[in-house]
Amino acid sequence: MVAGKARQMGLGTWPEVSLAEARRKALDGRRLAREGVDPIEARQAKNAAQRISDGRATATFEKVAGEFVTVHKPSWKNAKHGAQWESTLRQYCYPQLGSLPVADIEAAHVLGVLKPIWIQKPETASRLRGRIEAILDYAAAHGWRTRDNPARWKGGLEYALPSKGKIAPVKHHDSLPYQELPEFMAKLRSTSGFGAMALEFAILTATRSGETRRATWQEIDLGARVWTIPKERMKSGREHRVPLSDVAVSVLKRAADVRLCDLVFPGRKGRQLSDMTMTGMLRRFGTEVTAHGFRATFKTWASDKTEHSREVIEASLAHVIGDRAEQAYQRGSWFERRRALMADWAAYCAGSGSA
Repeated sequence: MVAGKARQMGLGTWPEVSLAEARRKALDGRRLAREGVDPIEARQAKNAAQRISDGRATATFEKVAGEFVTVHKPSWKNAKHGAQWESTLRQYCYPQLGSLPVADIEAAHVLGVLKPIWIQKPETASRLRGRIEAILDYAAAHGWRTRDNPARWKGGLEYALPSKGKIAPVKHHDSLPYQELPEFMAKLRSTSGFGAMALEFAILTATRSGETRRATWQEIDLGARVWTIPKERMKSGREHRVPLSDVAVSVLKRAADVRLCDLVFPGRKGRQLSDMTMTGMLRRFGTEVTAHGFRATFKTWASDKTEHSREVIEASLAHVIGDRAEQAYQRGSWFERRRALMADWAAYCAGSGSA
């Protein structure tokens, strides 16, 4: 009887449970009942605790990390991101953490992974720390660990490791002074090939190298003079509409005259141009600037030499600005303002704009 109600509890089957063992279990149950504890609920709680304990023992870091990647990979921007996750975990984490239950991982284990590469490879180490933190948070969300996250930076590892900024100051992409750009563009236009056209187009549109190299003809509307880059290829994860100046359109028409495939600027055998194609071309011109650095050239020129607003300049670079209302406004009237800015930029690149 428990709380005035009859309760019946099985004690097991013979011969797996002997008569003596059954009597002992019955006696233990009655003792619990006298103390006001339901013996059936107590047994269920004990079994549940054992299942959790067994689950924690089998939830190793490598197993949980693999599950984390599988669950989250569909939300990542591209396959390359997932490959980077798996590569760094396999190279740096699994040898030391892979077989450990996530419930048992402590700060000493995490530091054992990070310390050997923290100074030599600060960018890799910083990303790896964040990945370990995410995996351990995932484990906690599933009940596989209950301790604080030992990979957390704020209030944790910040006291055990020097900040990345102090050991590896951010190095910005080398850019060309805008005063030298018209002369550079004249040399570039005199160079033949898809690599030269791609670089010229990237400069004229102030886009990233990868966005230009992966551009397809389906994204181009020559009639409306708009290039729509899908969100899957944007760093911000948002679709970006690029207004095309007359000069940018002329580059596209030159590319269309020798069209080989769906890519606007294909490499050999119709494959995507490599980033080194643009870099190699810049080196042949005897400059140490990078393709990405021309975005900084554009921003400096627009800020120094034009009356266009900061918001329009940042929107032209596909930088997310302000709250959602402002971002919605950007897709409206800012587009026409960006068209005016890109026309001024094209004129300057051609040597006919204000210096």
